[in-house]
Amino acid sequence: MSKVHIKPLADRVLVEPAAAEEKTVGGIIIPDSAKEKPQKGEVIAVGPGKKDEPMTVKAGDKVLYGKYSGTELQIDGKLYLIMKESDIYAIA
Repeated sequence: MSKVHIKPLADRVLVEPAAAEEKTVGGIIIPDSAKEKPQKGEVIAVGPGKKDEPMTVKAGDKVLYGKYSGTELQIDGKLYLIMKESDIYAIA
């Protein structure tokens, strides 16, 4: 897990996206322009939740989320997503 000094507010979650696939199952190398945006990642930090709605996910969980969920952030040269907990579909 990465050391990031950002604390999300309310029901927000900071996620480090998984790396995009480099090769297909058949061994074909995928160029950067054709790589799909990953839809899974690891939770890095979690906000305190809303009043009467505790957070379900916790730091370290592997999650699945929507293709266009969250806002991209660059922190120390690494890409992260910050999104609402409701944008997360499942814990893997």
